[in-house]
Amino acid sequence: MLQVPWLQSCANLMQIGAPLPLLGCLGQYFKVLESMEVLAGQHGKEIIEFPILKLNGRTMEIESTFHMYVQPVVHPQLTPFCTELTGIIQAMVDGQPSLQQVLERVDEWMAKEGLLDPNVKSIFVTCGDWDLKVMLPGQCQYLGLPVADYFKQWINLKKAYSFAMGCWPKNGLLDMNKGLSLQHIGRPHSGIDDCKNIANIMKTLAYRGFIFKQTSKPF
Repeated sequence: MLQVPWLQSCANLMQIGAPLPLLGCLGQYFKVLESMEVLAGQHGKEIIEFPILKLNGRTMEIESTFHMYVQPVVHPQLTPFCTELTGIIQAMVDGQPSLQQVLERVDEWMAKEGLLDPNVKSIFVTCGDWDLKVMLPGQCQYLGLPVADYFKQWINLKKAYSFAMGCWPKNGLLDMNKGLSLQHIGRPHSGIDDCKNIANIMKTLAYRGFIFKQTSKPF
């Protein structure tokens, strides 16, 4: 089995307010998330795809996948621009669960995967702060839905990459893949494919000895 290099002790995990190093600690996981949104008029955007990968923090291998499409409610008809950008067509969201139902299923999936066990440490990873700082809280507020506490801390992969490589990935995943000489996986702006690229970038950085830490600030 591949052993990922690590540099810090698991003892720091329980220190309140400390950065969250995960690599090398048994029972630690990354939850790779990259939601896709559709433009929705005066109410901004709506989430239409919700993928999460469970990434083992020691081996950096994907252990489980959550992936659902979401029925938009404010503007249920996808625009041609949205379909061209994401590859998501109308038939893929028609009749799908609402965001509330998807979030309930996320919770069920996380429970099944042991990610809600208080003895298991995990944290979300996104390409930027947008998904969990702006998009999800904003849509939940508009729809009158609560935001689970586990969505309130995360690692911004762009920041992690910049710490590791010394340069900011202006074009996101494309720049990170290029900087690490990685082949882009799948289609750009596909939520599930973006998650796979994030996981691959994290694995490559981990091979180089990089330790991932929480980058978000407390709400």
